[in-house]
Amino acid sequence: MKTISRILIANRGEIAVRIIRACRRLGIEAIVAVSEPDRESLAARIADRAVCIGPAPSVRSYLDINTLITAALGTGADAVHPGYGFLAEQPGLPDACTQNGLIFIGPTAENIRQMGDKLMARKVAQESGVPTTPGSVLVGDFSEALQVAQEVGYPLLLKAAAGGGGRGIKIVTNATEMSNAFETASAEARQAFGDDRLYIEKFIANARHIEVQIIGDRFGNVIHLGERDCSLQRRHQKLLEETPCPVIDTKLREQICNAGAAVARHIHYENVGTVEFLFDQDNRSIYFLEMNTRIQVEHPITEMVTGVDLVKEGITIAGGSPLSLKQEDIKPVGHAMECRINAEVPEEGFRASPGRIERWVQPRCQGIRVDSHCYSGYFVPPYYDSLVAKLITHGSDRNEALSLMRYALANFVVSGIGTTIPFFKILLETPDFINGKINTKWVEKVFYHEGEGS
Repeated sequence: MKTISRILIANRGEIAVRIIRACRRLGIEAIVAVSEPDRESLAARIADRAVCIGPAPSVRSYLDINTLITAALGTGADAVHPGYGFLAEQPGLPDACTQNGLIFIGPTAENIRQMGDKLMARKVAQESGVPTTPGSVLVGDFSEALQVAQEVGYPLLLKAAAGGGGRGIKIVTNATEMSNAFETASAEARQAFGDDRLYIEKFIANARHIEVQIIGDRFGNVIHLGERDCSLQRRHQKLLEETPCPVIDTKLREQICNAGAAVARHIHYENVGTVEFLFDQDNRSIYFLEMNTRIQVEHPITEMVTGVDLVKEGITIAGGSPLSLKQEDIKPVGHAMECRINAEVPEEGFRASPGRIERWVQPRCQGIRVDSHCYSGYFVPPYYDSLVAKLITHGSDRNEALSLMRYALANFVVSGIGTTIPFFKILLETPDFINGKINTKWVEKVFYHEGEGS
């Protein structure tokens, strides 16, 4: 067991602020790595120290492993926390940490490698006794893709083998679409991941996206903290999450959660992570989708219903401590929702809206939580993800959580930039959402009339 007294936070935005606050609870010094545009960020203001790691482009700052390691060693840090995004799921960072005597706050490099390759991850799921979607065949070229498509049947998905975050995914509804879809998906995968390998799987039209939060330690202990429903998406990007899932029963909930824990246990997973599933609402079946080997954007809703500080747990586990919880300790209470407030203009196709925030007033009420790095006068830079806040509510049941969210949105004042707040105000009043009659393509079809091939 190693003592962690100082952490370099290799990230920005709200997750950097969130990690700093967890460090405060643990009495750990927080050093935040910032690019030049982030010198005036809230994370830089509240951290014990901020160190500039380079210019705006991510490849020259937040994605530069050598620079981050140098910053960690130069500030006397014991550990590096990657947050999510950037290098969080790149095994090169934990490898570099190990080589330089630093603790990586996350899973092992081997865990990341195993689950980062989607085909290998599916193999792990199958070995764990967890069902995967039909298909799952690597295709080397267009002609092979056509042949496999005939066997799997349309509609189907072309997916990047090294993918994540919704990139490198194309829905193909017939053979005539295959050529363009294959070329586009390959190019996206090559640009995003440096790996253009694709695989095919059956497309489930009426699907929900359900994920299971897990935690494991180096002593072989693995527990789950329930599931989250992340079905409200646009172009594979999550918009709103809630827990528990409103359309599954106790038996199915146990099946999904136990399946998530089984996958993590099979690879001796360490630290916090999330196992994602597709739920076919027509035949009530679940299928393994992928595993995210990091803290998730939507982790706060799990924290709200369980009372567990997931970021704090991740830090203590990385330091060598065993899990402080047992499965029987996890007793979720109530219902929680999270809206991702982005600096975007929904009525203009979710156009990015960077700029100076003139006024920023967060809603305040029991049961409302805001995770953000923004404040009045803050300049939202155009170089990074558009997330400016996570608006979270927790009620005794779904109706109360929904009522609180409506109140929170109505009292969240932001001017100077466009945000997704008006979009959520409308979404939360739709009968389909209120009654839980949605799937992963619902937002695109109902709000934007976008076709399945989007």
